[in-house]
Order: sequence, then C-alpha cells, then structure tokens
Amino acid sequence: MLPLQLIDSFLLNYNIGQALLFVFILSTVGALPLKSQRIIGINTIVFGLIFLLTPVAIAKPHYLFLGIVLLIAGPLLYVTARR
Repeated sequence: MLPLQLIDSFLLNYNIGQALLFVFILSTVGALPLKSQRIIGINTIVFGLIFLLTPVAIAKPHYLFLGIVLLIAGPLLYVTARR
C-alpha cells in the first residue's frame, strides 16, 4: 500500500480529468488479458458516464466530449462482440 501523502502529492499536479483518463487506460489495459470485447465495452460505457457526469468546474470541457464519444463507442463494442 502506498501512503496517502504520496498519492496526494502526485495528484496535485494533475486535474480530475487527467486522473480519470489514466484510470480508464489502466482499467482497459487490465481487461485486455481477458480477451472479452464485452468487458471492454462495459468499461468504456462506465467511464463514458463518469466523464459525462464529472462537473466542468473541476475538469476541462473536452473531457465532457470524451465522455460522449465513449458513450457512443461503448455500446458499439458491446453489441458487436461475439458471444
């Protein structure tokens, strides 16, 4: 476990949108070994909602547009997955 002071001092240099984007990339890379397009689609939908619901006051507006794009791409990934 990392001490909270180390995590806090790291996150002070970035805004919430950048931190969420980093977590999205990490979770997508973490789900790749599962080789499930449905899980990647669900992950994309969830992070699209998170980016869309993040207030613009604490994140830049372009993360809102990223959320919209992820909400469009996520269901497409989920539906086109093989069973």
